[in-house]
Amino acid sequence: MNRHLVTGGAGFIGSALVRGLLRDGASRVTVVDNLLTGNERNLDEVRDSVDFLNVDIRDYNALRKAMDGVEVVFHEAAIPSVPRSIHDPVPSHDVNVNGTFNVLRAAKDSGVRRVVYAASSSCYGDTLVLPKVETMQTNPKSPYAAQKLMGEYYMSVWASCFGLETVSIRYFNVFGPRQDPTSPYSGILSLFMTALLDRRSPTLFGDGGQSRDFTFVEDVVALNLKAAKAPAEVVSGKVYNGGNGGRITLNEAWSLLQGIERVSIPPVYGPPREGDVRDSQADTVAAVRDLGHSPQYTFEEGMRLTLEWYRNSR
Repeated sequence: MNRHLVTGGAGFIGSALVRGLLRDGASRVTVVDNLLTGNERNLDEVRDSVDFLNVDIRDYNALRKAMDGVEVVFHEAAIPSVPRSIHDPVPSHDVNVNGTFNVLRAAKDSGVRRVVYAASSSCYGDTLVLPKVETMQTNPKSPYAAQKLMGEYYMSVWASCFGLETVSIRYFNVFGPRQDPTSPYSGILSLFMTALLDRRSPTLFGDGGQSRDFTFVEDVVALNLKAAKAPAEVVSGKVYNGGNGGRITLNEAWSLLQGIERVSIPPVYGPPREGDVRDSQADTVAAVRDLGHSPQYTFEEGMRLTLEWYRNSR
């Protein structure tokens, strides 16, 4: 009987979380993933310690069965793209809103103790005030941002109405090994990595001056594990920023990679992307105080580790 279940556990962040749980002492982990954006190869090195279920989170009955005996659910499954939610909003709503509803419903009905939810900093929208603190008014600019915010509301409601412990972590721009660079909706740093190794110019949307709180995936994993263990009377029903408190522009990120590889490859600039915010930076005071958040990787360290993984996996 597995005590931990990860939805979207074959994805970039989900598979890192599975490996983190196993390092943290879990003997086995249940993974729920329909492989729409995930890939089983992300679990290759831990496959013997994983019970993989090809289940869509929109299937309540399958979720309910999968959660039998589970104590903590990490809800990572989503269609995670702002542009995709604008161009094709129906599937992202169905997964990100209806799927999240099913996860919570199944968790309550199965006797799960806690759900840790992958929320999104996109809910803040564009704001001149930085860093972004959890008490700010939200202002989503895309269907994806609104969907993830709705998930936060459901988490809070399930905590207050049904006694299910919930913690929502607003991810800022997470990067690291296994982030898929092949999709048109891929994270910008994964596209930077492949462009650098191919010795070609990446496309920067806008002027490249937009800034992000880029957070290495292993720091996000550590925060999730802490959120699963924090006292319920302190954290249940609450929302926390999951960034590291820094801010890097896209131009600076590409410049750093060029310096690491000792090459000079000017980027190509394209039109700004729909729904993008200009600047993003996390206030981490609450996460440090309540969850013990303590990022261990600098941006450059994370970039070097990620680049090495992309190089070795080609």
